[in-house]
Amino acid sequence: MASPEGPLDHRYRGEHPVRTLAYLFRPHRWRLAAACLVFTVKHSPVWLLPLVTAAIVDTVVLHLPLSQLWMSAGLIAVILAANTPLHLLWVRLMHGSVRRTGTTMRSALCTRMQQLSIGYHSRVSAGVLQTKVVRDVETVEQMVQQTSETGLGAVTVLAGGLIIIGVRTPEFLPVFLLVVPVASLLIFRLRSRLRTHNEHFRQEVEHLSSRVSEMTRLISITRAHGLERDALRRMDGTLRRVLDSGRRLDLLNGRFASLAWVFLNALGIAFLTAAALIAYYEVWPITAGDVVMLSAFLTTLTNSTTTLMGLTPVITKGLESVRSIGEVLQAPELEQNAGKDQVEQVRGAVDFRQVGYAYEDAEAPAVRDFTLSVRPGETVALVGASGAGKSTVLNLVIGFIRPTSGRILLDGRDMTELDLRTYRHFVSVVPQESILFEGTVRQNVAYGMEGADEETVRRALVDANALEFVERLPQGLDTLVGDNGARLSGGQRQRLAIARALIRDPRILILDEATSALDTRSEALVQQALNRLVHGRTTFVVAHRLSTIRNADRIVVMQDGQIQEIGSHDELLRRDGAYTRLQSPQLT
Repeated sequence: MASPEGPLDHRYRGEHPVRTLAYLFRPHRWRLAAACLVFTVKHSPVWLLPLVTAAIVDTVVLHLPLSQLWMSAGLIAVILAANTPLHLLWVRLMHGSVRRTGTTMRSALCTRMQQLSIGYHSRVSAGVLQTKVVRDVETVEQMVQQTSETGLGAVTVLAGGLIIIGVRTPEFLPVFLLVVPVASLLIFRLRSRLRTHNEHFRQEVEHLSSRVSEMTRLISITRAHGLERDALRRMDGTLRRVLDSGRRLDLLNGRFASLAWVFLNALGIAFLTAAALIAYYEVWPITAGDVVMLSAFLTTLTNSTTTLMGLTPVITKGLESVRSIGEVLQAPELEQNAGKDQVEQVRGAVDFRQVGYAYEDAEAPAVRDFTLSVRPGETVALVGASGAGKSTVLNLVIGFIRPTSGRILLDGRDMTELDLRTYRHFVSVVPQESILFEGTVRQNVAYGMEGADEETVRRALVDANALEFVERLPQGLDTLVGDNGARLSGGQRQRLAIARALIRDPRILILDEATSALDTRSEALVQQALNRLVHGRTTFVVAHRLSTIRNADRIVVMQDGQIQEIGSHDELLRRDGAYTRLQSPQLT
C-alpha cells in the first residue's frame, strides 16, 4: 500500500505534525469535507434548541402567534428524525477515512522497516518498532476520531450559538467572545508542559515494550538458571518508571481540567448574573425568551469550550505519536536500490578487490584489504577467531552492508550499481539459529515460492533429510510449527531451513554456523543435507567445526579483518600455520 509516491515521500520530521496529518489525510479530503457537512446538519439540534426554547417562552409570555412555535418545533423534529441515517453516513465517511489512513500508515511503517539497513535494526529494538506500528498508529486514529466527533461537535455548537447571539442579541456577543480567547490562552500556557510529559511517557512505554520482548525471548534461559526473581526485579523497575511517568502525566492533565472547569463556570455565573440584572433594569431591550436563550447558550458554549480544552491531552498525545511514527518513516539509513540495474541471472562469480569495511564509531575496521576471487560453484569457508571479520564478509556478500573501501564484483558487475533486492532472489541463507514463523511446515518451506506444489516441497524435504520426521508429525506438511518453530527440535528446525533454501534453487548460498548448535546425530543429518545443498552453487561457509569446512574448495583464514592464509584443508595443514593452530583441538 505504501508506494514510493505515497506516505514515504513526505517530510515527517522538521515540520509541525498537524501539517503531517493534513498530508496523510489528503487523499480523503472530499470524504472528510462531506463528513463535516453531514455532522453539522445532524448535530444542529444541540445549538438550535436554545433558540426554540426562547421562541416557546416568548410565545407564552408575549402571546405571539402559534405558527412561530409550530415552525420551530417542526424543524427540530425533522432534524431529529434524520439523525440516525445521517449519523451512520457520518461514521461511514469519517471513521472509514480514519481507518484507511491508519492502514496506510502501518503499511508505510512496514515498508520502511523493510528498506532500513540491518545496522538500523541492530540498534533499534524490535519491541520499539512494534509499538510504533501498533500503539502509535492506534493513538493517532483515536485522536482523529475523538477530535473529529467531540471537537467538531463543540465547534459547531460554538459557531451556531455565537451566530444566533450575534443576530438576536448582538449586545451580548462581545462577552461571549471573551470566553474563547481566554480559554485558548489557558490551553497555550499548559500545552508545552503536556507535550514534554507525553513524550517522556511515550519513551518509557517504548522501553517497557522492549523489556517485555527481551523477557519473553529469555524465558527459557531465565527458568533454566533460576533467575525468575532477577528478571522480575528488572521488569518491576521498568514498570515503576512507567507508573511514575503516567501518574505525573495524569496529575498534570487533572490539574489542567480542574482549572479549566472552575475558571469557565465562574466566568459563566458572573455573566449570567450580569445578564439578569440588565434584563431586570431594562438596560437593553431583551425579552424573557432572550434571557432563557442566553442562559441556555451560556451552559452550552461553556461545555463546548471545556470539551475543546479537554481534548488537549488527546491531541498532544496523538501529535507525539505522529512524531514517533516519523522517527521511522524519516530514518535516513535506507538501502538505496532505486534506478539501479536489475539482476536477472547470476552465475555466481564473486570478486573482492581490496575491500574494507568499518562500522560506525568502531576503533578499527572490521575488514581490511580483503581480496579474493570466488569462482562460480566454488565453496569457500571463512575461519578465524571471534571478531576476525567473518560475519562482516557474509553481510557484504548478501548486500546488507556496502564496502567503505574497495569493490565487490558479481559476475563482473560492481554490486554498488545493482538492485540488491533482485540480486537476493538468487541468494539463500542458512543461519545458526533457523528462523521459522508461526505457520505450517509447508508454508515455512515454500516461503516466498507461491507456485511451489506439493511435489516440489517434498523433494526439498527429502534432500534436506527432513521428510522422514515431517511425515511423523500429526498433520504432516500441514502441522503448525509454533512460534519460531518451538514445537520442533533444533535439528528439525535447521533441516526445514535447509529445505527452504533448496526449494529456491539459489546460485549463491550463505551458511553461517549452520551446525554449531546441534548434537552429533543432528549434525550428521544436517551435514548430509548441506552437502546436497552446496552442490553446484557458489557457497560461503562460516563454521568452527572441522566436519563442516574440511570439504570446502578453499579455506580462508582471517585475523583482525585480514586474510592470513588461503588453501584447501590438506594444503593448510601441511603449512602448519594459523589454520593448524585453530583446528588443532579438533585434530587430536
